Amino acid sequence: MDASIVIRTFNEEEYLPELLEAVHEQESGIEYETVIVDSGSTDGTLEIAERFGCRVVHISKSMFTFGRSLNLGCHAANGGVLVFVSGHCVPCDSSWLSRLIRPIVEGEAQYSYGRQLGRDSTKFSEHQVFEKYYPLTSKLQTESFFCNNANAAVSRDVWSRFRFDETLTGLEDMMLARHVVADGGAVAYVAEAPVFHIHNETWHQVRIRYEREALALREIMPEVHVGFLDFIRYFVNGAMHDIGVAMEERRLLRTAFEITAFRWMQFLGTYLGNLEHRQVSARQREEYFYPRPARRRSHERNDRRSSTHEGA
Repeated sequence: MDASIVIRTFNEEEYLPELLEAVHEQESGIEYETVIVDSGSTDGTLEIAERFGCRVVHISKSMFTFGRSLNLGCHAANGGVLVFVSGHCVPCDSSWLSRLIRPIVEGEAQYSYGRQLGRDSTKFSEHQVFEKYYPLTSKLQTESFFCNNANAAVSRDVWSRFRFDETLTGLEDMMLARHVVADGGAVAYVAEAPVFHIHNETWHQVRIRYEREALALREIMPEVHVGFLDFIRYFVNGAMHDIGVAMEERRLLRTAFEITAFRWMQFLGTYLGNLEHRQVSARQREEYFYPRPARRRSHERNDRRSSTHEGA
């Protein structure tokens, strides 16, 4: 087995069929398997995984962390290269897999990550975030350890040596990449291996995402501090940048509120997660890992629509 594609899922029925269909259409000649690590889906996720012939590994909510779920999936996988893609990401073309793992196969890097793009439902400011962190030009990182497991790959040997940190509330990818770089290895950014990353989040969920990532960053880079004045400065700079782009694109009237809300929640979450005295309760951990309410199963929604129609 050349590669194992590991996908974490929790109620991912909306985009999982599109993701698995795109995986099925890869024209790489690479032998691969798909491993789903599910943490208690109540919608049609597991039925979709079965329909596409995926192998499913289960992890309970009480045991879930991002790192632990990936370690579980990697342990169950057989591939020499371990590929990670979010359950709400979709590869943009049929060369995604071969391009993403090429730096690892050819020995240029031990860890790689690909470009991320928004789609029509993506918030305006998140498009700007994607453009900042996932540019058009590929690069080999021997000092920086930024990467993102929504679209990434690592050699099995490296994963076996370091594994993902199971205690972090996020950024388990950056922690592993830090080990790779510290060990003299390299992380490759592959702009030619893009995915659409679709975040259909409420404003509260945006804050929660950035809060848990900032909390994890405290463990990875304790020298980084974000004070209240930093929060205000980051918010103003981020919002003004996006407003300038929106004005150039003649979209300001449609996006002004969205820009303000996104950047406020982004940097408020960053500030709250970075607070030195912060202690995370069990309820907060649950919200970090499961920010979205569980979806009802598709057939339950259909039954309800049907009964409503009959009673109308």
